[in-house]
Amino acid sequence: MKKKQLQDLIALGEGFTTEFKRSGTSNLGREICAFANATGGVILIGVADNGEITGVDDLNRLKSEVQTTARSAEPPIAVDIAGVDRVLCVTVPEQHGKPYSFGGKFFMREGASSQQMSREEIRKFFFREGLIHFDETPCERFSIPDDLTSDAWKLFQRRAKIPEDIEPLTALANLHLFKDGSMVHAGAWLLAKDIRKYTISADVACALFLGTDKERILDRRGFESDIFSMIDDVVVYILSKINVEFIIKHVKRDERPELPEEALREAVVNALAHRDYRSTANVQVYIFKDRVEIVSPGGLPAGMTEADLGFKSIPRNPLLFGMLHRMEAVEHIGSGIRRIRNLCRDYGVAEPLIEVSEHWFTVTFPRPGVKVE
Repeated sequence: MKKKQLQDLIALGEGFTTEFKRSGTSNLGREICAFANATGGVILIGVADNGEITGVDDLNRLKSEVQTTARSAEPPIAVDIAGVDRVLCVTVPEQHGKPYSFGGKFFMREGASSQQMSREEIRKFFFREGLIHFDETPCERFSIPDDLTSDAWKLFQRRAKIPEDIEPLTALANLHLFKDGSMVHAGAWLLAKDIRKYTISADVACALFLGTDKERILDRRGFESDIFSMIDDVVVYILSKINVEFIIKHVKRDERPELPEEALREAVVNALAHRDYRSTANVQVYIFKDRVEIVSPGGLPAGMTEADLGFKSIPRNPLLFGMLHRMEAVEHIGSGIRRIRNLCRDYGVAEPLIEVSEHWFTVTFPRPGVKVE
């Protein structure tokens, strides 16, 4: 780091990625740990809270203390250290071994300060970073044998191509859907009669509107069976509410929906397979005069960017996703968005619009002949 860069950093003041310390290494471990658990940052030792450069003595000794502190984290944290104008600049790059702890405690950045995580914050952090997958956690509301009915098992057995001579719990355990005497959430969702019994917001809400906004609703429908059945039910509902062209060939009549059924199905599968099931929101399907929107709670999983869509796959619910692939609801892993775009292009309709935010993922299919404003 050069002197001008240091001056610019100080001028910006303390913030989410910058911390000033007048001297010494007190609380340095928590600061390094907090930056490592975030997106990285810079700690300037020898700068007062008001931005005044106070400087530090014996930079070499202090460098050694900083390195020792960084190595004392669990796991050890790599930092870059440079002395500039009697200021020790400690750069903590974004780390890939999260979460990090120091002294047996976890820390996070909150604005311009570092705070110890509460138990609930640690739990959320692990889920957000993809270190714990909700679909693999025990579903305490699923009762055996009450909820594992003969009809539910036979339907699941056929869909998952499980040999008839294997006992249900043995098969479920081999598929990692039954662990330590409990059904995990992925198993409960695939065997459910009413999925809301196990995860209150795991259903799908569909609505048909008169125009291009939500002012006047014409029809609404909710679906709350098992995930595999909901995929079919939602696609059938969408097709029943959009235009269908009838093509007569000799004595045969072919039906051609205005939007490709396969693309709609892929979008519904993606919404249910990759949504955040910890959210209190459900998957929502909105049919407007000019578009069809499929909205699922949860942005992109940790490690993915919008540029990765269609080329890279980091399932938020890997066990559920793997089972849907086994049940042939998922075609090719990692190709969902790309396949949707290709299907629309081959069908002669506009490609869908993809919108991603921190908490939502939306696929919008423009309806032919109507401009999306």
